[in-house]
Amino acid sequence: MARNNSFVKLDGTLDGLTFYRKNGQNFVKTQSRISKKRIMNDPAFKRTRENMMEFSGASKAGKAFRDAFANMVKLMGDSYISSRLSGIMRRIISAGAGKRGERDMDLVSMRDIFKGFEFNNKLPFKSIFYAPYALPNINASRDIIDWLVTDFDTDAFITAPEGATHFKLVLATGYVSNYEYIPVMRSYEPDEDTVNGNGGTAYSAPIPLGGMVGSDIALEVDVSSLGAIPASSAVFVGIGIVFYQDINGDLYEFAQGNTMMVSVTG
Repeated sequence: MARNNSFVKLDGTLDGLTFYRKNGQNFVKTQSRISKKRIMNDPAFKRTRENMMEFSGASKAGKAFRDAFANMVKLMGDSYISSRLSGIMRRIISAGAGKRGERDMDLVSMRDIFKGFEFNNKLPFKSIFYAPYALPNINASRDIIDWLVTDFDTDAFITAPEGATHFKLVLATGYVSNYEYIPVMRSYEPDEDTVNGNGGTAYSAPIPLGGMVGSDIALEVDVSSLGAIPASSAVFVGIGIVFYQDINGDLYEFAQGNTMMVSVTG
């Protein structure tokens, strides 16, 4: 892969070269001369096929995570969140039981690897919000999550983007199932699909920036409507902050400056 620095910016394939844009930059790469049929059948590509299977499983699990936090990913996620999630899922698969290409993905036992996961690596939650708070609490049934933040000085404990006048704290919960390789389907599938990729979100009331909040902030996400949470599904809890600007009495959500991290798993 190389960068295309020519003033002529192409998009597509020409003479065996593929031109494309990514993150505002122009790249060019050569087309593979190896057919898909050969990769899928030639014994020489056995390791490649194994990696492809596990990469596909990691991508599925990463998508389930993104689905569970869909609104937060859209609002706060950086452009690399998909690949970063897939990378974590690959690490989990690498530790799984079974032969290469079919190893189990046991998210439940390795869920703590997600603690501290930032939705935007360039904007860590703790660099924006650093008031004292207790970690969110997950109830025994893992379907109700509470977060309490005691009264604090917004001037001292929040770094707000320029122009922001208000903020909301956010509590979000998402569920992702363990995955296993199903030989007859030749793919990774969730152990259960009842709560996989589902979640919930709770926002505080809008709070003016400047001075003390004036009271404690209590948030609760109740997803008991999903039914019993299967033991083979992990719960991930994110805490975040969203900023707003007051314009003639209406609050407009900022597109930048919002941030969230996974603080608790269960």
